[in-house]
Amino acid sequence: MKRYIFVTGGVVSSLGKGIVSASIGKLLQARGYSITIQKFDPYINIDPGTLNPYEHGECFVTVDGMETDLDLGHYERFTGIRATHDNSVTTGKIYKTVIDKERHGDYLGKTIQVVPHITDEIKRRMLRKDDVDFVISEIGGTIGDIESAPFLEAIRQLKWELGNRAVSVHLTYVPYLKAADELKTKPTQHSVKEMQGAGIQPDVLVLRTEKHLSDGIRQKVASFCNVDLECVVQSEDLPSIYEVPVNMQRQGLDAAILRKFGVPVGETPDMKAWHHFLELQQTARTEVRVGLVGKYDLQDAYKSIRESLSLAGTYNHVKVKIEFINSENITEENVEEKLSDLAGVLVCPGFGQRGIEGKISAVKYARTHNIPLFGICLGMQMMVIEFARNVLKYKDANSAEMDASTPHNVIDLMEEQKNVTNMGGTMRLGAYNCDLRAGSRVAGIYGSLQISERHRHRYEFNNQYKEEYEKNGMQCTGVNPENELVEIVEIPEHRWFVGTQFHPEYSSTVLHPHPLFLDFVKTCMEQSC
Repeated sequence: MKRYIFVTGGVVSSLGKGIVSASIGKLLQARGYSITIQKFDPYINIDPGTLNPYEHGECFVTVDGMETDLDLGHYERFTGIRATHDNSVTTGKIYKTVIDKERHGDYLGKTIQVVPHITDEIKRRMLRKDDVDFVISEIGGTIGDIESAPFLEAIRQLKWELGNRAVSVHLTYVPYLKAADELKTKPTQHSVKEMQGAGIQPDVLVLRTEKHLSDGIRQKVASFCNVDLECVVQSEDLPSIYEVPVNMQRQGLDAAILRKFGVPVGETPDMKAWHHFLELQQTARTEVRVGLVGKYDLQDAYKSIRESLSLAGTYNHVKVKIEFINSENITEENVEEKLSDLAGVLVCPGFGQRGIEGKISAVKYARTHNIPLFGICLGMQMMVIEFARNVLKYKDANSAEMDASTPHNVIDLMEEQKNVTNMGGTMRLGAYNCDLRAGSRVAGIYGSLQISERHRHRYEFNNQYKEEYEKNGMQCTGVNPENELVEIVEIPEHRWFVGTQFHPEYSSTVLHPHPLFLDFVKTCMEQSC
């Protein structure tokens, strides 16, 4: 029998609903249950694909090509599930579906309203048809936001219809006032009252706090909010987000949820592999400094890359110290100052002209000084452009994205993109197959000649130049078998020089870190010794 968990947040945003949702999913998996997690975002955009990363952080891409919220990255890294377009729902998607049905005549002339038509569409997506034991639905935003109202109404109705097959988990904030030396529960009480005003009684409360909460405070919250004491758990600041599931398990969150469902709790779940990972993370002492060259100062813009480097460091028994370097501030004159002390350099993905020349300067320095270099998507394209300018001697080489009139468009618009006019959801998106050249560095890293990785781009390596690149030392060692698009470039003579058109960071998880990141960090360790 399928059961449903609804995760909401109150008081303030950015409390970590995605981490809590992923942690609940991980704990249920450890008990042998199958799960899926989905994110409901209240904004009217169809997806975050056209949003500036400063607005919404990283855009995470699913295997089937859906541009989604970065929380889906947390879901995948924690639980190992492979999310699809069904795991990401926005208000824009909901309204578009309802309006398309209305235009098609599906409602037989009825007046279309938020209730029941919008809420029915939300409920349909919340219920899902997956053959899983638990469906976890995280609701974006904060209780009290106008945008969240239809989602809360849908939850209210489902709680009534599903009975003990639905549980509400509410995440709130308990602030600490330093001047008074007191933790304040009033914001939590008001947040729960707002939920109750929407017709929803939370079953479980997760209290986000920077200071440890006494049992007395938990009891106070339980009494004022009509929640069992065992269902009031705290989420303190921890050294690593990956300690959250263990902290939640220690407090009995998963057991409390199962009791609410009337399900036997059983034995303590098996978290041996997770504990092993945490032990590696906690015992790592040596630091390896890796430069992240990009143009977005917001760390969430490169969330999956940062986490992939961190995970790879853990399994290599080191701490990866990531040093962000804004590519807009890199010049030929200062590049040595910025990069010379680093054990490795990763050139980030992105779009647009801003910061491009700084990335090219960083690539040139790392290439000519034998510093391990990893380029992802646009980063790989910058490696190709730099090589064309400084090895092939095409000084005006560029991407058609940056300079449509360049005579040497070594990076060009994909053929199928040339008649595309809409921006949203029209890039090459999702997982595609790639054949690796036998004997290449990447084939050795993957331990296979066939791989599948996720993409998000419009421009590609221009195959007209492929033979010239290979004659001069840059090998195209990964190629799409269907259309011959170059997916990977490398320089075999270099200490570590690999560029991927795809995004390997999307596939890296806690228990299965991506092999490219593992090998890159391993080489960076050797570089720093």
